[in-house]
Amino acid sequence: MMNFKVPSRLRRLLVDSVELPQLKFPMTRPLAQPSRRRISARPTPQRLTEILWFGRNPGDLRMLEYVPPGVKGPMPLVVVLHGCHQNAEDFDRASGWTTLARQHGFAVLYAEQKLSNNPNLCFNWFRPSMVTRDRGELGSIREMIDFSRRVHTIDDSKILVMGLSAGGAMAAALLATYPELFAAGAVIGGLPFGAARDAMSALDVMNRGSTRAAEKWGELVREVSPDAERYPVVSIWHGDEDEVVSVANAEASIAQWLDVRDRPRIKGRLRLFEGGERREWRDDYGNIILELVTLNGFGHGLPVGPVIEGWEPANDTERYILPAAVSAPEQLVKGWGLAA
Repeated sequence: MMNFKVPSRLRRLLVDSVELPQLKFPMTRPLAQPSRRRISARPTPQRLTEILWFGRNPGDLRMLEYVPPGVKGPMPLVVVLHGCHQNAEDFDRASGWTTLARQHGFAVLYAEQKLSNNPNLCFNWFRPSMVTRDRGELGSIREMIDFSRRVHTIDDSKILVMGLSAGGAMAAALLATYPELFAAGAVIGGLPFGAARDAMSALDVMNRGSTRAAEKWGELVREVSPDAERYPVVSIWHGDEDEVVSVANAEASIAQWLDVRDRPRIKGRLRLFEGGERREWRDDYGNIILELVTLNGFGHGLPVGPVIEGWEPANDTERYILPAAVSAPEQLVKGWGLAA
């Protein structure tokens, strides 16, 4: 029995998934699969299109996408993973990803969790069966990416992923398990790959972080990708007043990827900006391979731009889409070289 006190906010995020057994909601429930000529798409007011059949779906997730019209030549693909209590449509409207995609000519793919999989709409990053290569929710997201690559003209050298909170932890799992697939990825308010193996240990590491040594963090990645020839560029974002996921998890993520890259544990090159700081680690050729963006006075959520006086969240999704000194989506578009 663990002897730590779990804050009520953390318990709301995950404990319900312990009380509702996974057997009640099988993860491999077969879906009705129309023929390829009937790959139905249901438009939403936020310009996202739902793809009702994209291949195997072992994690029983929804796929939604936005592909800007009139793009000539292969386009980048950005995979976006929402956090707990969120959905793709509201997340997209609040974060502005499809607006950026239309401006700069890249495709956006959303994987969306279902209530039948997790009562809080969290991706099940803490269940090993859900983050194993080509299985569970990880396998579903990989199938979505492969569908986009088959159907659209995607630049395979520019596939990227961004996730918030539980989506951030799932993004970390994708980067660790499929390093050859992604050029870069961002983990925002999330956790390192392999941080937990069940809901209760997830609550513990969210609350307090982990004392695992750097080489142990790195070993978790090497175990799932033993033949990796390269690794993606990784961007870690975290608020220093995050009361849902301890900022210690950002430091653990940095330790994990420095060890994987076999880079020394140094502080990195520091750059200050209004409202926070950025630390960068580079390879022997001067290319950025890892960064940590720490936001001062920022809680748990996706930073989306200047503080607006009197702003109040309109729904559960917007509770974790927060005004800040910088916009993470806009900064990632620039850092990933997607800006037209």
